Amino acid sequence: AMLSLRLLTWDVKDTLLRLREPVGESYAAAAGALGVRLRPEALGSAFRQAYSAQQRRFPNYGLAQGLGSRRWWLAVVEQTFRLCGVRDERVLARLAESLYRDFCSARTWEALPGAQETLSGCRQRGFRMGVVSNFDRRLEQVLSQCNLRHHFEFVVTSEDAGFAKPDRRIFEQALRLGGVRPEQAAHVGDDYVRDYAAARAAGMHSFLLAATAPPQAPAEHVLPSLGHLLALLGP
Repeated sequence: AMLSLRLLTWDVKDTLLRLREPVGESYAAAAGALGVRLRPEALGSAFRQAYSAQQRRFPNYGLAQGLGSRRWWLAVVEQTFRLCGVRDERVLARLAESLYRDFCSARTWEALPGAQETLSGCRQRGFRMGVVSNFDRRLEQVLSQCNLRHHFEFVVTSEDAGFAKPDRRIFEQALRLGGVRPEQAAHVGDDYVRDYAAARAAGMHSFLLAATAPPQAPAEHVLPSLGHLLALLGP
């Protein structure tokens, strides 16, 4: 079945790219630059709280509520610092702007080991490639800055698509852009529900990048590292 594959779609965060340091460290450094001293651990847990509350209230960047990713993210950053006791609105606004900017640069993101080589290898074997990611519009810039954008024919983000994984419609959009049938495509990602199971529900093949995979993932579809993909795809 694998021989009929024409298109590979890729998740990005923790599949191809990862944060260089924990969010709390980045936030603490930004605050420190403005003379505000806060503990990275406190900021990390405040961020998780602010982020999940925002996700619940305004899913997929609040597109349905007319919010959009920029305002969505600025609010998450401000709320993170509010939870840590920062009250000055001007300081909050400056922190939000500077962190929003930092998080679309190669200062913040780095390629996972094997990412460049694996993507190059897939292209050399003639696979067409695209991205399917729950991410905002900054992803194009992030991929360019990290020197990965040239591997892909298209980038579908949940903000642009209007649907977030595991919604099958984001995969259907990618299949349309790739011009292939679902059974001719495979998705590679690190999340069992949003990547592996969701792509399969859309009729695609899929591979799970996971150091430790959940028991329901068939062993032959699990990649202990990115480099394992090329061996699975055959000569």
